[in-house]
Amino acid sequence: MTTTLPTLAKQYDPKTTEEKWQQYWQEQEVFKAEPNPKKPAYSLVIPPPNVTGSLHMGHAFNTALIDTLVRYHRMCGYDTLCLPGIDHASIAVQTILEKQLKAEGKTRYDIGREKFLERAWQWKQQSGGTIINQLKRLGLSADWSRQRFTLDESLSKAVKTAFVTLYEAGLIYRGNYLVNWCPETQSAVSDLEVESKEVDGHLWHFRYPLSDGSGYLEVATTRPETMLGDTGVAVNPTDERYKHLIGQTVTLPIMEREIPIVADELVDPEFGTGCVKVTPAHDYNDFEMGNRHQLPFINIMNKDGTLNENAGPFAGEERFVARKNVVKRLEETGFLVKIEEYRHTVPYSDRGKVPVEPLLSTQWFVKIDPMAKKALAFLDEQNSPQFIPERWTKVYRDWLVKLKDWCISRQLWWGHQIPAWYVVNLTDGKITDDTPFVVAYSEEEALKTAKQQYGDNIQLSQDPDVLDTWFSSGLWPFSTMGWPEETTDLKTYYPTSTLVTGFDIIFFWVARMTMMAGYFTGQMPFKDVYIHGLVRDENGKKMSKSANNGIDPLILIEKYGADALRYTLIREVAGAGQDISLQYDRTSDQSESVEASRNFANKLWNAARFVMMNLDGKTPQELGNPSLDELELCDRWILSRFNQVVQQTRNYIDHYGLGEAAKGLYEFIWGDFCDWYIELVKSRLFNKELSSSRIVAQQTLAFVLDGILKLLHPFMPHITEEIWQILTQKTDQVLALQTYPEVNDNLIDSQLEDSFLLLFASIRTIRNLRAEAEIKPGVTAPVILQSDNPQERQILTQGQVYIQDLGKVEELTITPQLREDTRKAIAGVVGTIQVLIPLTGLIDIEVLRGKIQKNLSKVEGDITSLENRLNNPNFVNKAPKEVVEATKEALAEAQKQAEILRERLLRLQ
Repeated sequence: MTTTLPTLAKQYDPKTTEEKWQQYWQEQEVFKAEPNPKKPAYSLVIPPPNVTGSLHMGHAFNTALIDTLVRYHRMCGYDTLCLPGIDHASIAVQTILEKQLKAEGKTRYDIGREKFLERAWQWKQQSGGTIINQLKRLGLSADWSRQRFTLDESLSKAVKTAFVTLYEAGLIYRGNYLVNWCPETQSAVSDLEVESKEVDGHLWHFRYPLSDGSGYLEVATTRPETMLGDTGVAVNPTDERYKHLIGQTVTLPIMEREIPIVADELVDPEFGTGCVKVTPAHDYNDFEMGNRHQLPFINIMNKDGTLNENAGPFAGEERFVARKNVVKRLEETGFLVKIEEYRHTVPYSDRGKVPVEPLLSTQWFVKIDPMAKKALAFLDEQNSPQFIPERWTKVYRDWLVKLKDWCISRQLWWGHQIPAWYVVNLTDGKITDDTPFVVAYSEEEALKTAKQQYGDNIQLSQDPDVLDTWFSSGLWPFSTMGWPEETTDLKTYYPTSTLVTGFDIIFFWVARMTMMAGYFTGQMPFKDVYIHGLVRDENGKKMSKSANNGIDPLILIEKYGADALRYTLIREVAGAGQDISLQYDRTSDQSESVEASRNFANKLWNAARFVMMNLDGKTPQELGNPSLDELELCDRWILSRFNQVVQQTRNYIDHYGLGEAAKGLYEFIWGDFCDWYIELVKSRLFNKELSSSRIVAQQTLAFVLDGILKLLHPFMPHITEEIWQILTQKTDQVLALQTYPEVNDNLIDSQLEDSFLLLFASIRTIRNLRAEAEIKPGVTAPVILQSDNPQERQILTQGQVYIQDLGKVEELTITPQLREDTRKAIAGVVGTIQVLIPLTGLIDIEVLRGKIQKNLSKVEGDITSLENRLNNPNFVNKAPKEVVEATKEALAEAQKQAEILRERLLRLQ
């Protein structure tokens, strides 16, 4: 005797279910990876979100894709590791802390580095877990026991090892070069931290008089204040207008400094006047020209964005105030020619939200070329890593070819402090650009080395700067595994299997990881790079804070559940690398697409509840698998469809077609299983006299439902876990660790599936005709199916029990030709099959025709009225545009209704 199987609640509650399973998975450490040499490894490190972050739709999308792959491979028998972590986000955290200090009337210098870092760690302890907890709400099946933070002791050791190793190999150097400088944060920033914005500005034209008094050259600039630092004017050597002036000088207005006219091929003769001012200390192109022509480098700017003593009368002025004053002075002295409106691109600091300045600064750099060449060799010789879709390979290669040396120092306190110590002579204690330094793993080691080189009368002062966060995150795939130590994790899970990331950081993160990994491990850090697009808003625009068009995924999770959001994001993927658009109503926090996925979850829940209520309290294992020789036609059909879907789903996921896999499962579960198979077997379930047939139906239902839950689990983990637990009563196991369904080729019967497509089309047509004829649901009706194709008639005959059952057919006639006396029947067509329902005795045809004609007359009246409005010039030209469009849509809808009603009348003739 078996116990009664618990049933599902009448309604699915995603909030309660998701919280329950997230807590259970974490408490039981279900996803903790245990290195197993007997299993193939599948590993994936998540792109570490910023410690300051909170969940946005990009995180949700990325996490949904990652977790689907991870859960799938875990169920496929892989030794699976999903390693989570967060990035210390130097600039973001420092900005937050400095704002807090400012509110207290203090600066970081007032409290000192030690106290500042104490506050930073306190802040991290209080706020650092926010985004991790939010990722857990999405159901990310990560090994949380291995969670990493880029400032963890072990990762800091990896960073020091990488820095010292690269320095000793001559690949890290200290030099005075132009960098992107953010006056707001007063730090150098990486290219990734710079956002180019199109702005409306001006192009100012100035006269630079020739020093011999014979005339002047006209130059144009978008940054007039930088002319104070000009040390030359450049023209193209082939430009006939200026060839005779090369080698002469002009006198720089305001500063009264003679500067040379040089010839440089970088100058475009077609742009502006063909003359460009050269400010080597404040422009990247000018920096190169300055080096080529040995021009002086004059820095006119302080690090806070004010002008320094080299700016003459404008010293101390804020850069944009100085801009106005410089233009005013040039106008007053007759050197301003004209001012043009000019739309151009200005680089902004992503964190500081102000325009960056190219600033001459002594910084630490990495020589990129040798590392980039090594990464290129892996790509060209081994196609490693492999990009999906493949088109991103060219983008990645082009980026590696164009890379310049990487500025890795940041003028911040929060982060990995550069492991270099300046050797300070005790007599003066000053540190300059020429002060010698020692690079070492620790201060003790640095002091020992320094004393050997410079004697005992010294002291050390560590470089106050920290490393660019991309330096530490470039080591992420292997530093998180324990590198530089030879750990078990490193041996087992590295290189990782897949990197899932957006196309927007191929250049800044992916390339840095491959260069670092190639150099330090001799391998690429991942086999595949799965590139996904961006989540766009309902208007197709990129979501961003500045545009105020972001959608908070936590709101949608609260309203519809994490499973519904995950499934929507995955299902909407048109293809790897393609952007997706999420429909959303901001006035009510409604999302049609997420609501559709919630409805899908409800459909599955209700179907599972129906199945369990009709299993007589037995689990699938108690029922056993159906015997093949006892299967009825529809049982064989659903098992064939199930195995086709297993094969299709596996193939799609194996090739990163996650969106296609999700759509296929949706169609199978909602259509084949819920709408058709359950309906096909209801009569067997409800008729207990058909004991053997009933048992086979129960076995097949239980088997397919169990398989559906396993197939769907990587996409919608919470609801599938809940249903599976109640269905199987395996309280000591979890669905997440079950075996993913495998294909049974012996059960696939494509011909049978085609036959059922014909049966279903016939049933749908019968149902539609019944509705058109307004035959009441409880009334059975005679049906005639005519086909002159013997094979079609055979299929219809084999499935006649299903046609009669689902079509509510009283008497079914399958015939090669119609009798001549077939009259008063409503008719439809399925391919080459005619479907007729004789109406005599069922309904009063004339009454029905009268009702349809009455409706048609009303609709035709509406059409006339709408056409008259649209033919009225006063309405079309004066009414609001949206009103005119709505009228056009109403007319199109009315015309469609009229067409349908006329067709119904025609069929009733």
